[in-house]
Amino acid sequence: MSYLSQRAVTTLAVFFQADPDELNFVPLNKGMTNHSFRLDYGGKSYHFRQPRPGRQIIDRAREAAVYQAIAPYNFCDSPLYLDPETGYKLSPFLPQARPCNPKEEGDLVRWVEKIKCLHQAKIAVPHSFDLFAQIKDYEQIRGLRPSLFPDYREIKGQIFSLKPYLDTVPKESCLTHLDPVADNCLFYQEGGQSKLQLTDWEYAGMQDPHVDLAMFAIYAGYERAELDHLLDLYFGQKCPENIKSKIYCYMAICGLLWSNWCEAFQPEQALAPYGRRQYRYAKEYAAIALKRTGVA
Repeated sequence: MSYLSQRAVTTLAVFFQADPDELNFVPLNKGMTNHSFRLDYGGKSYHFRQPRPGRQIIDRAREAAVYQAIAPYNFCDSPLYLDPETGYKLSPFLPQARPCNPKEEGDLVRWVEKIKCLHQAKIAVPHSFDLFAQIKDYEQIRGLRPSLFPDYREIKGQIFSLKPYLDTVPKESCLTHLDPVADNCLFYQEGGQSKLQLTDWEYAGMQDPHVDLAMFAIYAGYERAELDHLLDLYFGQKCPENIKSKIYCYMAICGLLWSNWCEAFQPEQALAPYGRRQYRYAKEYAAIALKRTGVA
């Protein structure tokens, strides 16, 4: 059951200038870092996000800067209320919205079009998302607890050995979503038309936009052929081999990043299907990337 704090209820009552008893909250699916609710008030519905207690890992001031930067581009509805201190966010509720199905070609094509629009907009924000530094941060949060994966040190060493290669290959830097899980890519109806928006920009920052492709693929549970198909769609032709090698490196790094997230915050998930899958990507693509780049 999603937990709703009294502070959140009071905050929204003040925002709407309403009696707290007039606010009707309906719990939605619980995410890894947030509780989500549909809020019904005054004949309208809203989406309300409340960070989970003890899970304050997002820089909410950075998140607010991202929403400000993307406001003119129509990638999503601008928040009606966003508090960088508490992380509370109120936005319009999308009725009958559904997540992107990464296994369905039509959905995949439209997601590629939308994420390319983001990358081609060349939006800039003052902060970046450093993949290797983030892995180290999650390790520090895990503390002295050893990894649940017995070959972790070996696999981490292989992945970090890719860093000099990545530091030298050509890449761009722009605002990148970095959390394009299918649940954050929502199809909805408006004015009789099917539309798509990107939601939850908590991790967004300056990074190589091709990281979004790796992130989408590992969230979708793609096998290598599905990943390669995604890359060909994005580039509008067969993905250049040098770029493919770089993205294979990102697959390994991102797999290690999110398996570390599990070990830091939800150890019970590390050995569950999600965590095991992320670590499998780390191992599998570390081996592939080392061979392709000649680092091994």
